[in-house]
Amino acid sequence: MTEDVPERVTSDATAEPRLNRRDLFAATAAGVAVSGAVGATAVAQEPARNAATEMAIATAEDYERDPTRWGSPAVAALFPSFRHLDMRTAGAVIRLRHGGSGPPLLLLHGNPQNHVCWHKVAARLAQHYHVVLPDLRGYGDSSLPEPGPNHINYTFRAMAQDMVEMMEQLGYRRYFVAGHDRGARTAHRMALDHADRVTRICLMDIVPTYHVWTHTTKNWAIGSWHWSFMAQPAPFPEQLISAVPAEFFLKSRMVIRGGTGLGFLTQTALDEYIRCYTLKTITGSCHDFRASPTSDFAIDAADKDRQIAMPALVLWGARGQPPERTGEFAEVWKTYAANLVDTDAMPCGHYIAEEMPDHVYERFVGFFKT
Repeated sequence: MTEDVPERVTSDATAEPRLNRRDLFAATAAGVAVSGAVGATAVAQEPARNAATEMAIATAEDYERDPTRWGSPAVAALFPSFRHLDMRTAGAVIRLRHGGSGPPLLLLHGNPQNHVCWHKVAARLAQHYHVVLPDLRGYGDSSLPEPGPNHINYTFRAMAQDMVEMMEQLGYRRYFVAGHDRGARTAHRMALDHADRVTRICLMDIVPTYHVWTHTTKNWAIGSWHWSFMAQPAPFPEQLISAVPAEFFLKSRMVIRGGTGLGFLTQTALDEYIRCYTLKTITGSCHDFRASPTSDFAIDAADKDRQIAMPALVLWGARGQPPERTGEFAEVWKTYAANLVDTDAMPCGHYIAEEMPDHVYERFVGFFKT
């Protein structure tokens, strides 16, 4: 396959007042959802700051001076030479890191994590690609838009649109995409809604959302209890999750979902997940899961017979799934992907990129080729 040369794009958007993220977090702590400001100016890969889209860019001093906002120096050291910033889309403010050189590669995280889940592979991949690592809307340090009717603003379609706008602002109309968990569901929706943008796709540890809801099992209901729990009306799950320390909830949640313990977690990454697991992120996560059986299901039902056309690679952790689901990954994706290049049942749990980073790196470099 031949990759198009990334196109540079421009816009006549004008600069708007900067949204103060301190006010954003203060508002969400009080239970108020705040939408990101609008803006769509596109810029080159390493542009000078544009006030219409780039709201703030971290410096080395920021990690020492304001780690609550930007994270610690130890986390920054995991992403050497990556730029760390906030970027406006039409519906959110997206926190991202990006760095490296080569074809653009967008990596999307899952729940309950953020973009730091890629820390064991990002720097190596940056030797081959321009690696882009965002926090999905509502997660990590990205903003918390209003949910809208039936949580329409937290559908994977809305999250996919954020990513398309973000990549265009970085100067890219075509790119590789890999996603894990909720990020893989966002990537799947990108491949359906924006097939002209996604040239190759890797989907990690999911079967399509429509298939999940129409093929539930007893084992799935027990292992994926959070799908129905976090979809309950607000503020019930938010208050229960917030009633315990973030570290307790995250570790317990990851043990139950992961299937292989917590030996893959580094203290630096765990501390960053804890820092970001505020009421804002808890609320955003619940909005996400409320959208799944409502607006997302309606969108997916309309597209249930559509296949994604670009080359696809499917990876999953064989030790983190119920037996019946582990056995069905490859067959299910043959129904939803017209060009399924390969599938790989990895001997690990759910958190693939942290459990088997060398294998993930090798699969990515072997698959994401121009």
